[in-house]
Amino acid sequence: MSASSTPQLALGDGRYLRPLEEAEADELHRLVERNRPRLAKWIAWAREQTLEDTLAFIGRARAMELEDSGLSRGIVDDGRLVGVVGITVDEANRSAEIGYWLDEASCGKGIAAAAVATIVDFGFDRWQLMRVEIRADVENRPSCAVAERLGFLFEGVMRQAYRVGERYSDDALYSMLSSDPARARLASAARRSRASQPTGGR
Repeated sequence: MSASSTPQLALGDGRYLRPLEEAEADELHRLVERNRPRLAKWIAWAREQTLEDTLAFIGRARAMELEDSGLSRGIVDDGRLVGVVGITVDEANRSAEIGYWLDEASCGKGIAAAAVATIVDFGFDRWQLMRVEIRADVENRPSCAVAERLGFLFEGVMRQAYRVGERYSDDALYSMLSSDPARARLASAARRSRASQPTGGR
């Protein structure tokens, strides 16, 4: 099975993850622009992201999926694109890193946690991963809270690990191993969500 053979992943409560299409670059870019001030505090690309950059991101995401080296999905709630979640795989080490962001209006509803849990579960199974990482600025409590809520282990702080404009952020490093008890709990929750919701059309 390739990653592209799973076009949608259910999150429960009518929410799901769907492939990013070039035709929706405008929609995705409007979402970036609406959240730019908040995202730019934590993510380097958000500071000057153009429509062309957004289109290029979608192209890279689709190429990565064709190469079977990762997966990016739009997060959909009530038929509306509200964010993006992705997994980048290091096949040689059977490890991966997760990235995610969400529209401010959709925060606080458990959507990010559900999206991350689903793509982490998919990644462990699809690529037979041993380890999955999440990194977040130590001051970005909502992002850190997602990792903590899902049972990722806090390993420590990577000092000045990521440049955002003229600032270097200290990043909290979280991990989950395939052998961790939290992995089994996450898999069970993700599968219950998929079983409770059909994945039909858009």
